[in-house]
Amino acid sequence: MSLLHSVLLGFLQGITEFLPVSSSGHLAIIQNIFNMKSDIGILFDTMLHLGTLVAVCIVYWDNFSKLVIATLQLIGDCFANLRTLFSNRGQEEKEPYRRLINNAYKKFVVLILVTTIPTGIIGLLLEPLVKRADNSLLIPGICLVITAIILLISDSAVPGRKKVKRTSYRDAALVGAAQGVAVMPGISRSGATITACLMLGFDRSFAVKYSFLVSIPAIIGANILELRHLDTSLVTGSMVANCFAGMIVAGIVGYICLKALIYLVKSNKFSYFAYYCAVVGIISILFYFIKG
Repeated sequence: MSLLHSVLLGFLQGITEFLPVSSSGHLAIIQNIFNMKSDIGILFDTMLHLGTLVAVCIVYWDNFSKLVIATLQLIGDCFANLRTLFSNRGQEEKEPYRRLINNAYKKFVVLILVTTIPTGIIGLLLEPLVKRADNSLLIPGICLVITAIILLISDSAVPGRKKVKRTSYRDAALVGAAQGVAVMPGISRSGATITACLMLGFDRSFAVKYSFLVSIPAIIGANILELRHLDTSLVTGSMVANCFAGMIVAGIVGYICLKALIYLVKSNKFSYFAYYCAVVGIISILFYFIKG
């Protein structure tokens, strides 16, 4: 894969990762049409996702940093309660346990964990189908049409008021299921999760924030699993340099697009993306049958 291809695909990843049009679907379609497959595709995809994840952390830095601190506090509290469990054995005066969920950010951490579990299970179940879909134009095309329908549904959702305190663990699990299905190339992860949040009564701004913060552990976990299959003997210095170039472009473009998406969700303008996804999906399906 040349430097130009890396930059172009990084630009495409940056635009499509956050806008609700499916980055994986676009990458699969472009790579199949123009035969831009790489022998280190796993490493390249991982680097592109790393670039866009950095963009998420920058945009939501205040929330992200507080979530990291809350996670460390929860881990500390769990170990403290475990120590208390053993120290209370045989004691008449029992030492009290620490309350684990005692602020909004600790609950936010648990909500993200609950969301990640069904995402991981569904992602693993769909993995064989995803690998076959990556080598086809038909499945990404069909999934993009499905994304168009999802986005039209989101525009009709009645705005809710749920934020962290009012969000239930059932809500979190349902969002996780939507995120799990979105591993299919052509199903927009942001479109699916934001729509699920809106249908569950989330506040529109919180729906976007939740969608992208819960993507961090899901994408990191998925890419760590994928890196197991990387053939390091094929990796060269120039290939790594191209991957870094694509990652930087994806991060910069992704940052701009995420800022734009926050505004678009508040403006209730997902229908434009729905029409776009429908057109691209239909073209991909037609191209599949024409190409044979």
